[in-house]
Amino acid sequence: MIAMKQAMIRILSALTISLLAFSAATAAEQEIDRIIALVEEDVILKSELDEAINHLQRQVQARGESLPARSVVEEQMLERLIMNRLQVLRAEQTGIRVSDADIDQALNQVAANNNLTLSQLRMALESDGIEFEEFRDDMRQEMLSSRLRQRVVQSMEEITETEIDILLASDRLGGTEYRLSQIVINVPEAASPTEVNDARARADEVLEQLRGGMDFAAAAITYSQGPNALEGGDVGWRNLNAMPPMFADEIEGRSPGTVAGPIRTPAGYVILQVQDVRDHSEVIVREYRARHIMIEPTELISPEQARDRIHDIHARIRDGEEFDELARRYSTDETSANLGGMLNWFPSGRYGTGFQQVLEQLGPEEVSEPFQSQAGWHIVKFIDSREADRTADAMRAEAREMLHEQKAEEEIERYLRQMRNEAFVDVRL
Repeated sequence: MIAMKQAMIRILSALTISLLAFSAATAAEQEIDRIIALVEEDVILKSELDEAINHLQRQVQARGESLPARSVVEEQMLERLIMNRLQVLRAEQTGIRVSDADIDQALNQVAANNNLTLSQLRMALESDGIEFEEFRDDMRQEMLSSRLRQRVVQSMEEITETEIDILLASDRLGGTEYRLSQIVINVPEAASPTEVNDARARADEVLEQLRGGMDFAAAAITYSQGPNALEGGDVGWRNLNAMPPMFADEIEGRSPGTVAGPIRTPAGYVILQVQDVRDHSEVIVREYRARHIMIEPTELISPEQARDRIHDIHARIRDGEEFDELARRYSTDETSANLGGMLNWFPSGRYGTGFQQVLEQLGPEEVSEPFQSQAGWHIVKFIDSREADRTADAMRAEAREMLHEQKAEEEIERYLRQMRNEAFVDVRL
């Protein structure tokens, strides 16, 4: 009887230990996956935040850098996860969809950009501890967010020629370009003098730490409230003449590595670091004049017939018939046939690599052998080439792009800020 009681005690003890271990494991699992933010009708889990920070840690370490304190990174990363989640939710609510075929195409493009097959991409991800299905879902969410932002940009008014003329007349284009990083310390709208002074004090403190040797990227991750904080504050190349005067005055003439600020802006205080400097040079391009005859396969002309016809035309040119007359009669390129096949002053590469390679092998008035491209069969006659200054054209295109980017950034920032202000978000970190 005593032996039986002792056996029962051992069993009960073992069960108690097992239950305690199970409870501890369950508690640990709940700790890992606890809800740290409610975002509309969705949630963000602690495990999602940990995974995002670990991924960022690997990227930073690969660059030979280090992250600031985890509590700082958690705050920045959680805000990014919230904004990403809101964009996905808003995209789905407004009818934006991403199909499996869209994701497959994007994944194949990612693999191709890294000189990998899709299977090799899967293996590379899994070797880094990233589940392929999770990566696929992340791709879907990023595509939804991207399409939402594209819709915002598409709703903007188009850039007018008058706006381009005004920008060109302002001398804001050309000159020196600077690659900048920034640290933003926000000041609330209608801020009190105390709030303004507090923000300035924080900016001064950050500047002192930078002067004391703190890495700018680490400081941006730690302190910046700008949208590119987790990228070390990198804002890319900016033309000096296109910067706000308050920035241009501080940046002009500075060498890479130097820091400027704090600079007071309507939104708060900004500290800038010059990462690199380059000159905006003239745009000189090689242009060509040539004639060509194209025979394009159609429902009525088979590929073999197109080949035979171009060789027949080539033989007639060799026998002395005029190139331009044959182009008018036989070329299927409607844009040039009526002009005797004339392609008047076009830049290198305009008609594809194969066409350009043939053209560059010809001397003045020399006619090529028949050659094939994706469009059909061709004969080309080289006439002339020249060096052309296309700086004005390039500046006009740059002005259009600059105005579009500025408007797009402003519109997306306004849209996202409004979306964040209107959304229900409960942070529990």
